[in-house]
Amino acid sequence: MIRVLLVDDQAVVRAGYRVILEDAGDIEVVGEASNGPSAVVAAAQFAPDVVCMDVRMPGGDGITATRDIVAAREGDRPAVLVVTTFNPDEYVFGALEAGASGFILKDCEPEDLIDAVRKLADGKGLVDHAVTHRVITEFAQRRRRTGASDAAAVLTARELEIVLLLARGMSNAEIAQELFVETSTVKSHLGRAMTKIGARDRVQTVVWAYENGIVEDR
Repeated sequence: MIRVLLVDDQAVVRAGYRVILEDAGDIEVVGEASNGPSAVVAAAQFAPDVVCMDVRMPGGDGITATRDIVAAREGDRPAVLVVTTFNPDEYVFGALEAGASGFILKDCEPEDLIDAVRKLADGKGLVDHAVTHRVITEFAQRRRRTGASDAAAVLTARELEIVLLLARGMSNAEIAQELFVETSTVKSHLGRAMTKIGARDRVQTVVWAYENGIVEDR
């Protein structure tokens, strides 16, 4: 079972998420929290696999909570899924910088929420298709680093190629087809690349590619 912690200041929203997720059959909601500080405490208490996190909450925002949760459980820390109405402001960018592994819109279909939780539990970060390009590119431009060629030099040519295709929105299977290799080969190269650049997941790998100019330069 995938263990989930729900964090939202509205009880009716949490109740809706609970019904949707627990109807999936392989997901268990192990706890709820109504603000950031209580989310940090609940994450430590319940050890969830995924935290569904609102970002704007009275009594403590989700950005600080995300940062604290990610920092506090190194190694077996939960993945944080930001569930937002989406306005590309400092709240969304701050959550990404704090270590969120994925984003999804509050008006998404129930099956999309379930799929997002499953992907994050499986170690696959994601950003909602409606959000991907706008969030990551704007965020990366704000933090754009100099010396992109130096950053890229830490990767082999094949690793760099795979990271670039990932940043362009391809799945592992699509990358494998593009490069005429096995999917397992893509996973292996991507895993080594993530280790080298210090990325926690696929989302952070894509951010690295954008903020270092890897995408724009190729």
